[in-house]
Amino acid sequence: MSAENYIEINRRTWNEKTAVHFESEFYNVKEFIAGGNSLNSIELDLLGDISGKKILHLQCHFGQDTISLARLGANVTGVDLSDKAIEKAEELAESCGINAKFICCDIYELENYLDEKFDIVFTSYGTIGWLPDIQKWAKIVSHYMKPQGKFVFAEFHPVVWMFDDDFTEIRYNYFIDAPILEIENGTYADKDADLTQEFCCWNHGLADVIQSLISQGLRIDQFHEFNYSPYDCFNKTIQIAEKKYQLKPFGNKIPMVYSLSATKV
Repeated sequence: MSAENYIEINRRTWNEKTAVHFESEFYNVKEFIAGGNSLNSIELDLLGDISGKKILHLQCHFGQDTISLARLGANVTGVDLSDKAIEKAEELAESCGINAKFICCDIYELENYLDEKFDIVFTSYGTIGWLPDIQKWAKIVSHYMKPQGKFVFAEFHPVVWMFDDDFTEIRYNYFIDAPILEIENGTYADKDADLTQEFCCWNHGLADVIQSLISQGLRIDQFHEFNYSPYDCFNKTIQIAEKKYQLKPFGNKIPMVYSLSATKV
């Protein structure tokens, strides 16, 4: 396995994950089709009223958040690397009676597929770790924003990614120094799934993320850190409230998620 082939490696991984995720209790597609909304208060508070807004959703997986944005009145385009995820996103949108556009491509290549500007660019939870170049990511974000457009971002905190899977030791560098090449059994949505997958990812510190956006002409308007995850997707978690999970070894002592909103000036 080589990081030079990370797109092919990760596309294959997410293609395999998609079938399991779509049928999992974690994503609960049946309830979602019946009218559920997959967005959390963390990102909803930053989005505000999106009725009539044109939104680009980067790294959308199989489209639950994309469709949820559309259910709130937005005109949404979702983008993802995985062709299987995009197939399921289109299927899910049709089942929900939602008109949303989906594009399958590496987001670094998005300009070859999409020539529009948006009121809001949105991405959330487990996205940028799959990308090696955070400056290039920020350039894509800025490129698709209208003047005075808004960027809304929620992501797992880079401190969480420093630990091994069972949170017993610090295994990875907070600062990006090399690709992380690993083999994983199961998946966060179904830890017992019969999956063994290779993947390639990178850890991006907060300063790198924020500075990359500033360097592309974005003004940071809000920045927040949270001592919980809205998803039960890690090992050794405890539930402290509805849709709030902490790591049992640490309780409320470490950040698990951060969010920000920014304006293109």
